[in-house]
Amino acid sequence: MRSWMNCCGGAALSVLLAQSGGAQPGTVAARGADWPMYRHDLAGTGYSPLVQVTAKNVASLIQVWTYSLQSDAPAASGAGRGGAGGVNSEATPIVVDGVMYLPAANRIVAIQPDTGKELWQYRITGAAPSRRGVAYAPGAGGLPSRIIFTAGRRLIALNANTGTPFAGFGTNGEVDMVVPYNSVPLVYKEVLVVGANSPPGAIGGVGNPRAFDSRTGVKLWEFSAVPQPGDVGHETWEGDSWKGRLGVNAWPFYFTLDEQRGLVYVPLASPVPGSYGGDRKGANLFGNSVVALDVRTGKYRWHFQTIHHDLWDADPPAPPGLFDIVRNDRIEPALALTTKSGYLYILNRETGRPILGVDERPVAKSDVPGEVAFPTQPIPVKPPPLARVAFKLEDLVTAADTTPEHAAACKDLVEKNGVYNAGPFTPWAYRAEGAPPKTALVFPGGLGGANWGGTAYDPKSGYLFVVTQDDGALGWIEKSRSGAAVPFDKVTPDRTGPGRGNFDVRIGGANWPCQKPPWGRLIAVNASTGDFAWQVPLGITDGLPESKQRTGRPAMAGAIVTAGGVLFVASTDDNRFRAFEPASGKELWVTKLERRGNADPITYQGKNGKQYVAVVATDTLTVYALP
Repeated sequence: MRSWMNCCGGAALSVLLAQSGGAQPGTVAARGADWPMYRHDLAGTGYSPLVQVTAKNVASLIQVWTYSLQSDAPAASGAGRGGAGGVNSEATPIVVDGVMYLPAANRIVAIQPDTGKELWQYRITGAAPSRRGVAYAPGAGGLPSRIIFTAGRRLIALNANTGTPFAGFGTNGEVDMVVPYNSVPLVYKEVLVVGANSPPGAIGGVGNPRAFDSRTGVKLWEFSAVPQPGDVGHETWEGDSWKGRLGVNAWPFYFTLDEQRGLVYVPLASPVPGSYGGDRKGANLFGNSVVALDVRTGKYRWHFQTIHHDLWDADPPAPPGLFDIVRNDRIEPALALTTKSGYLYILNRETGRPILGVDERPVAKSDVPGEVAFPTQPIPVKPPPLARVAFKLEDLVTAADTTPEHAAACKDLVEKNGVYNAGPFTPWAYRAEGAPPKTALVFPGGLGGANWGGTAYDPKSGYLFVVTQDDGALGWIEKSRSGAAVPFDKVTPDRTGPGRGNFDVRIGGANWPCQKPPWGRLIAVNASTGDFAWQVPLGITDGLPESKQRTGRPAMAGAIVTAGGVLFVASTDDNRFRAFEPASGKELWVTKLERRGNADPITYQGKNGKQYVAVVATDTLTVYALP
């Protein structure tokens, strides 16, 4: 099966590409002082044109104010998996017309961005607001500007000036989405796009992306993430396995959009159940795909599937970043799609065709009864994998790499569990009753690879910046405990694994992966050629001797980059916030946060003319500026 499909036909692209001129598509929001949406612009570049903070002065940044996201009321319930909460916030604030907006544990707040003074707050009852962020809808035609966010299955609009519900939206400012969405809506003119969070047992069921009118809350369209009879891709589900299928949901923290072409890019997740697909033979579109839809109608334009018949929950967790590259003296519209499987796909964003080549390569077969793993998977010719995708015994950590205690614990983990790896896309092992231990080691593990941080793009250098991590997953499939009297291929088997199911051990209160470092990286990719421009370990392991600490650490959020020549990133579990030189990867500044900054940072200019840099660190928004 081809790894891509396009509505218009044509051949795959495979050419040597020239350096990008750095044109930025689809950016209608302010490109100056503000940070008006989750990744700054509709293209999801994570790029700011501000230049006050530079590589020469960034080391002088100091903390200037903080704001607590903790609740001052009893904790709300009902947000579900990935939902709200202040104590583990992943929020990225927005700044529009000199006002900052963000969710806290039990409220939405507007803040003066150069002082931290609260301007208004709106308390949420019945469910907590998404812990990931809010969206801004500009006022027009007599309508006020609005702040739009989710709280479980509720889609809520507030007057941006007063923080009061906008009565013209739905019923008293609220719309029941039926299926929850725990992230940030995309607002484009009158269209408001939301995804869906639908793990097993979720309220509402099937998780299709949907759009509503940003002015009235009236539903505009819904796209069937699992193709229905007559739809493109319906034949990739054997029999009736498509019916009522959970998963294949659009759960990302944000969406991206090409304004010129009117296309919104929707990454879709793995089918549920995710570890066993004996009940869903076939490639299972649109699982693990990015789908381009007409933003006004929801009509399908094209798709690209990153994994056929996924067994690893290795979906594309972030929408693609959009940018332009130069090919044969003409501009080619491109996008970059990260995946938890460790690969980065650079595609033509108008057609979905690979620009730097994608090969369908044979992968290992499954020995699980009833399971038919897909025989090939789409693997990019370029770039190389951004994360570890295979493991050999010589890759096991040694005492020389870290410590004797760590090496011994990892060796014991491998030997006691019969650990093996069969290369990229290793299927889960089958453990028959009474059989010796047999455990598949899968790289990357369930958290990636790259996760929801996505890409940042620097138009000056043409580089894409991606945060990745290397923590493998251990597991096997065994017969379902609830279906002992039922044939194996008629029930859903259970995937299990030793301990937490990760290829790491607990040392001194922290998780240390069992392969040789690095365990996390920050990588710069030349978007035109697919070559790595540079890569550095991201994060340190404090429990190691100083000479061995630079191991890299797990991280899921992403970086931002500025015209001033500075790249900012937090996210690592060593609780550091760092700045790097985009051209070389040289670390320019580091500060230790009180808690983990597992969120994308922002930068903006205050009304006083100062450039600020901000990041949410678990339960506190922390803001920095030059003295």
